[in-house]
Amino acid sequence: MENLSLLNHTDAVNELLARYGVKFGIYKNNVFKEQLFPFDSIPRIIESDEFAYLEKGLKQRVTALNLFLKDIYSDKKIVKDGVIPEDFIFASSGYMVECEGVRPVKDIYSHISGIDLVKGKDDEWYILEDNLRVPSGASYPMIARELCRRCSPSTFREVRLEDNRNYAKLLKRTMDNVNVGGLAVILTPGRYNAAYFEHSFLAEQTGALLVNGSELIVEDDKLYFITADGRKERVGVVYRRISDEYLDPMNFNPESVIGIPHIYDVFRKGNVALMNAPGNGVADDKGIYYFVPKMIKYYLGEEPILKNAPTYLPFYEEDMKFTLEHFDDLVLKDVAEAGGYGVVFGNTMTKEQKENFIELLKREPRRFIAQEVIDFQDLDIMENGEPVPRKADLRAFVLMADEPLVWKSGLTRFSRNPDSFIVNSSQGGGFKDTWVLSR
Repeated sequence: MENLSLLNHTDAVNELLARYGVKFGIYKNNVFKEQLFPFDSIPRIIESDEFAYLEKGLKQRVTALNLFLKDIYSDKKIVKDGVIPEDFIFASSGYMVECEGVRPVKDIYSHISGIDLVKGKDDEWYILEDNLRVPSGASYPMIARELCRRCSPSTFREVRLEDNRNYAKLLKRTMDNVNVGGLAVILTPGRYNAAYFEHSFLAEQTGALLVNGSELIVEDDKLYFITADGRKERVGVVYRRISDEYLDPMNFNPESVIGIPHIYDVFRKGNVALMNAPGNGVADDKGIYYFVPKMIKYYLGEEPILKNAPTYLPFYEEDMKFTLEHFDDLVLKDVAEAGGYGVVFGNTMTKEQKENFIELLKREPRRFIAQEVIDFQDLDIMENGEPVPRKADLRAFVLMADEPLVWKSGLTRFSRNPDSFIVNSSQGGGFKDTWVLSR
């Protein structure tokens, strides 16, 4: 078997990940619980030419999504021209009326995009989801690769692959590109956040300050960091890991205790850059996903390079008819849910569940999308010392700096359940490294 030396160190790598606190947290029944994100040492391998194809398609897609966000919070030409119905904009839970007419620094909305893909058994790559709000996960393959290098240096002398340690450099370039003058900070809600490990790790890797809301203050339409000795230093860019609604209690959710009062006013005046920009949720709504290929044609005048999974909108009468006729062959997704939640497979429902769901679907057609189930490729993982096949996806990271940058790595997540297509960490999945071979 390939990379046998590395495979023999799987337990050692997982022990080191545990020692370094490489965990994620989940809330269940109002209880916060941290758990390890199990690592599998058999890497996903992508040939250089194949990744070059992905890179081209990912840049195209994220460029179009940024143009869509700029348009939708200003002229709304794509709506006026009948490409996307109004219902899919203003009824979206991610659309924020507070963002109307607000232009971020350099018109960049999604500085860090996490695009989830799967590779079908037909060897085609399909995009399952766009994550443009607060996508996470880049830190896990970064630190896993470093620990694998320590455990099995011979493996990395023998294989020619792209070095994934440059993610921090790409992220710093992205932050510097929009910095309006001042400190670069990573804003965390605190250690009880699911991705706190990542917040602290990326701050360390980029040289940015890791801060919470109590350490930032707005004065004279500018944002300041309060140092330990009480001094105030200007902040020029905030990579925020706080959801839109909790970012500013004066502009969004007034009950937020983790945000910074009036930070959005500073952003609105162009006196600080926020990464990612508030309001991006309208672009990664699962209902909007259906229209991304149309966006690419509309804004760029190009044919989409990467395909969506075949998707149907019950909002449209014709698609509703198709969904009902092929219900057992489809997966249905609640457009407002994430993390593997709100996903149901038609063929797993009882007769009563199906009847209840169809009734809900007819009552709230905008709330759901239906997709054909892609028979995506299995990847081997080690289980009890033996390789076994499991479903896996890939989260690719696209950073928008002075140009779109695609990280030559990614987070490959896999299901530990042999009967499940859901790979999310919150649903018990694991992860593996993504090796992009170099020429």
